[in-house]
Amino acid sequence: MIQSQHPVGDLVLPCLNEAEALPWVLGRVPARWRPVVVDNGSTDGSAALAERLGARVVHQPVRGFGAACHAGLAAATAPLVAFCDCDASLDPADLPRLAEPVLTGQADLVLGRRRPTARGAWPAHARLGNRALARMTRRRTGAPLHDLGPLRVTRTEPLRALGLTDRRSGYPLEMVVRAADAGWRIEETDVAYRPRAGRSKVTGTWRGTWHAVRDMRSVLAAPAAAPGKAVTP
Repeated sequence: MIQSQHPVGDLVLPCLNEAEALPWVLGRVPARWRPVVVDNGSTDGSAALAERLGARVVHQPVRGFGAACHAGLAAATAPLVAFCDCDASLDPADLPRLAEPVLTGQADLVLGRRRPTARGAWPAHARLGNRALARMTRRRTGAPLHDLGPLRVTRTEPLRALGLTDRRSGYPLEMVVRAADAGWRIEETDVAYRPRAGRSKVTGTWRGTWHAVRDMRSVLAAPAAAPGKAVTP
């Protein structure tokens, strides 16, 4: 994999024991996108493998999906930043399509709406939990979202300026809520969703899904940003 000297975006890939998926994921990163693998304490050699495959590796010893995402955001230097699961369930090759509305000024944040391609790609308990949270998010923000998908693209500096604080499973939702409170234009577009490689650490179990939903409900319960605090792209 050859990294672009002048990337349009950094792709943040939170990683915890994803050695099985990394070759496919990194091999699908489009030209002009720079993969930033945030190792969150892997014990399967994921970090070393990612480096051999040409990715930039950031180490975040503090466990948590949000902690890993935020470490990647802190390391990003390109104009755009994207986030994607590192388990081969989502295809980084979709990035240019998601980034286009941001680059042309039609949207400020674009999320991939997951469309399962095979039975078992999205367990029923995870799908139902996501559907309920998406419905609550629409009521809370007015954003026309049906999925809180982990594949998403926005501009780097405005996202930093939102000051996200969640370091657990609520991070993706907090991004949407704070962006909506700041008046961002939020869109979603369909992306294929495949069975993941390896074992899920979060939504693959009822307990993991419950913890994720609990974290996200606390984000929705937080008060809206005060007037004058909005950060526009």
